[in-house]
Amino acid sequence: MGRRRKGDAVSGWICLDKPIDLGSTQAVGRVRRAFNAQKAGHAGTLDPLATGILPIALGEATKTVPFLMDADKAYRFTVAWGVETASFDREGAVTGRSDIRPKPSAIADALTAFIGEISQIPPDYSAVKVDGARAYDLAREGVALDLRPRQVVIHAARLMETPDADHAVIEIECGKGTYVRALVRDLASRLQTRAHVAALRRTRVGAFTEAQAIGLESLEQMCHGPNALEVMLPVETALDDIPELAVTTEDAFRLTQGRSIVLLPRQVETLKAKLIASRVVFARHEGRLIALCEMRAGRLNPTRVFHLT
Repeated sequence: MGRRRKGDAVSGWICLDKPIDLGSTQAVGRVRRAFNAQKAGHAGTLDPLATGILPIALGEATKTVPFLMDADKAYRFTVAWGVETASFDREGAVTGRSDIRPKPSAIADALTAFIGEISQIPPDYSAVKVDGARAYDLAREGVALDLRPRQVVIHAARLMETPDADHAVIEIECGKGTYVRALVRDLASRLQTRAHVAALRRTRVGAFTEAQAIGLESLEQMCHGPNALEVMLPVETALDDIPELAVTTEDAFRLTQGRSIVLLPRQVETLKAKLIASRVVFARHEGRLIALCEMRAGRLNPTRVFHLT
């Protein structure tokens, strides 16, 4: 007999508004303890100096984390002109200065060059792996890095305001793997100046938005009362762009046993019309998430089965 997992079998997502100066792993630990959850994980690291949306999965929701890792994100950040740092944020050592302060019109014009699919070299102080080690660990040890450029997508980039000549507030919507600090580095280079990120906030991850977010202290206080589960979002929140299929009681049972089910021709055609980049479908029975499946040759084959009550 296997050991009984410690904690409660709670399952769902928490849309956490992560505070500044707290690491993502630390945030997950505090949320897990608040709910006394058996399992917990997060979808997309947020730097300690950044605030904003950090989706945290509890229990069965951890099975959907990979689908949120690829989700589009949105950021709002403040650029500080004239000072460049080693990490391109306010924590790093100063590595360069410039007297040039770009005008708002020049900033807005320069941003257009970064919209679409672009090539971006990650900052040395990043989580990119180099021969099995994290780039930021090697950078802190003084190792000279030559990171390869990566293709990323920026869907939109807007200059929101310029509080003064030294600062600009920008918002972007982007695909996975985009580094705001690298964008600021390259934007400054295009404007022939130096800059770093003075403040960074993530405002959206997939279907998780600021409107749903809850602060960590508020969450911990709620967990001492009877309404703790009210802030938990359904497991399928991370599957907002994956088509669903309602299945019968018999088919639901087969899927929970790890067996495939045969689809009706009309079901196949309906799902094909909804599928975009993959064959993944999630099955639901009487409002309950049953399984994530792959559709092949007119059948649904379960790849992840959920045990939700």
